[in-house]
Amino acid sequence: MELTESTLLLDVVKVSKTYPPDVIALDDISFNIQKGEIVFLTGKSGAGKTTLLKLICCLEKPTRGYIEIGGNDLSKIKPVSIQKLRQHIGVAYQNFRLLPKLTVFQNIAMPLEVCYMDRKTIRTRVHELLEALDIIKKINVRTDKLSRGEQQRVTIARAAANKPSLLLADEPTGNLDTASTRRVMDLFQHLNSEGATIMIATHDELIYKKTRHRVFNLDQGQLQLIQTEAVA
Repeated sequence: MELTESTLLLDVVKVSKTYPPDVIALDDISFNIQKGEIVFLTGKSGAGKTTLLKLICCLEKPTRGYIEIGGNDLSKIKPVSIQKLRQHIGVAYQNFRLLPKLTVFQNIAMPLEVCYMDRKTIRTRVHELLEALDIIKKINVRTDKLSRGEQQRVTIARAAANKPSLLLADEPTGNLDTASTRRVMDLFQHLNSEGATIMIATHDELIYKKTRHRVFNLDQGQLQLIQTEAVA
């Protein structure tokens, strides 16, 4: 499963998501993201941010509407192709989803091993990410022995490990202090400079208020653009 050469990476068209019996999480939302953008998604808890990210990374399906990633309509591709498509998508989950009995190194190396990278490349990449996030000293520690802030940084490193075309981050700075938050945002900027398109769901105004990036707000399932990209 390959992504097209189009400049449009993500296209969300009239998407709604309803949970039984009649809980409307998303209501007829549409937007798109160009390759190389960083976009922020804000909204109160329960506004639908996590639901939208789950739809984009194929963990759930929309009730109505459709989503295209790199020209691939997610409603029409087969399960085996979804697995291949996910190799282009990195996700930093809000609840981490780390494997607790494995070490920091093993958790981050996993997506690289799935792509059959050699051991030297894997070790170099893992060390690079852990240095950037100031957690290299924990490389051989099991993730269930880490603090929540440390687990969050490992989650972000794992999401970024195979240099995905699209990186989705759900509240990536929620458990971090100011210094760690700055390191995470610096890493995102670096990944973006290398070509990654990044969507960040966050409550933290400080990480987007002074940026030049678009900001969308979700409120009761409705999506609104609240900050447009500034002109340089």
